[in-house]
Amino acid sequence: MVERVMLMGHGATPVPCRLVAAAYRDEQEAADKVVRLGSGVDVCLFASPLPYDFARRSGVLTVPATYVPLGGAALHAALVRTAQDDRIDVTRVSVDVVNRAEIEEAYEDLGLPIQDVHSRDESGSTGTVAAYHERLLRRGVTTGALTCLPGVAERLTAAGVPAIRIRPTTASVRTALHGAALLGAHHRLEESQLAVVLIEVPTLREPVRRSAPRYWRDELRLALQRLLVQEAHRMNASVWPIDDHSYLVASTRGSISAATDGFRVPPFASRIREELGLAIEVGIGMGRTTHEAEAHARAALARTQASKQVQGFAVDREGRPLVPAPRMPPQPAGPVKPKGVEVLGRLAAKLEGGDTVVDAEAAGRMLGVTARTARRLLRTLVDEGLAWPLPPNRTPQPGRPRQLYRLIVEKLGPRAP
Repeated sequence: MVERVMLMGHGATPVPCRLVAAAYRDEQEAADKVVRLGSGVDVCLFASPLPYDFARRSGVLTVPATYVPLGGAALHAALVRTAQDDRIDVTRVSVDVVNRAEIEEAYEDLGLPIQDVHSRDESGSTGTVAAYHERLLRRGVTTGALTCLPGVAERLTAAGVPAIRIRPTTASVRTALHGAALLGAHHRLEESQLAVVLIEVPTLREPVRRSAPRYWRDELRLALQRLLVQEAHRMNASVWPIDDHSYLVASTRGSISAATDGFRVPPFASRIREELGLAIEVGIGMGRTTHEAEAHARAALARTQASKQVQGFAVDREGRPLVPAPRMPPQPAGPVKPKGVEVLGRLAAKLEGGDTVVDAEAAGRMLGVTARTARRLLRTLVDEGLAWPLPPNRTPQPGRPRQLYRLIVEKLGPRAP
């Protein structure tokens, strides 16, 4: 069947395309074939609904997919061949793979009764499906089988069960090829659709505190823009600063999707938090024009900022969220003292000489924890507005740059040293 599709595919599709054959011995191998093809294809066309169902259930489909239909003309042709077979009563048969609605439609079109026709559209192994047909025949319920699976037809014939193959007609294959080509073309256009990412940094948006060093904002902006440019380069995107606390990234839907695990996680956020200790706000918008994509990105960003819960950060070109809002973890009942205040109080009690700048190693020694744990606690302080992340202290020595944090001990009130 795959060879037949390949032979018919040359010159039969409405848009220029290249066909890649992925033949298999058993329908259950279809999922493995899809994995082997990887991202080298724009659409998958399966030889029948069964391999498509196996691939869909395994979760390996990352591109649009369709299959050559076995209902309609293919089923009508099989029923005509069945009527010509003296061994089989076409009104007392068993049918596999084709769904019940298509079977009823075909029998209604031909004016045939269907009450004694049995069907099984669930996927299963060759042995399981063959046993289904054979069991019905041995019980005298049916007179033969209509099967879409070559392996099942061979087993039934060997067991003496009259069997008719349901084969796609030439018109069915041609229609499936046209449909697959159009799906692939649409996928290409969708992946190349313009996408705009808006990034805002709450830390840079807040007013400058008198106690903060004068230069730290400029250094932080430079470090942030350097990181954004590096990440954007990997996704073939461009970065522009909008103002002192926000940036615009222009790319395509395909590139953004790959960088966000299918719009499941915000882009850039993980690395910015890891290297700079900053939390960012992200809005992604799609559109037919740059203006439309930016407008949708601003709407997504505003929705995220306006709600205490993290909502879908990506919006399609129709203005609809691409992903559902993730659930927030359950909040404990009753007033709970913020953990960050406790940590800041313990650090403030051990600060010497009025120096409020620490790194993970120094904080770890003060708190009696590892540097890794201290780094996580310091990020918690940043998230709660109890510390300022300073630009990484880059040194000629290899390894991770030293990240400094200024503790805002003023928020402790009278407890501040």
